[in-house]
Amino acid sequence: QVQLVESGGGLVQAGGSLRLSCLASGRPSSSVSMGWFRQAPGKEREFVAAIIWSGGLAVYADSMKGRFTISRDNAKNTVYLQMNSLKPEDTAVYSCAASGYNTLSYLRYERSYDYWGQGTQVTVSS
Repeated sequence: QVQLVESGGGLVQAGGSLRLSCLASGRPSSSVSMGWFRQAPGKEREFVAAIIWSGGLAVYADSMKGRFTISRDNAKNTVYLQMNSLKPEDTAVYSCAASGYNTLSYLRYERSYDYWGQGTQVTVSS
């Protein structure tokens, strides 16, 4: 059974940085990509970034491009989200998810993912 466990969230001041990790245990061969999503209070969950395990091609939401970087360590079955220049509006629960798709455009959508982690809280103070 696939389990996704996020870590690295916390409280940070505006302008600061955090690195989130997502450990994918029991990852099946059909899980070819990973994504990060976030959900702020009272808002719908939104796409942040995604990466394909093989080759490392990545895609970002436009609002995160240039501030956030997704990467993966295949040997550790871990995906990372480096977040820089954080803003109060980045406050949300960040969740990782596993997908069987390797088409970057598909990875922007929640319905493309089969497994989800519980999420980790990121709070950015002004």
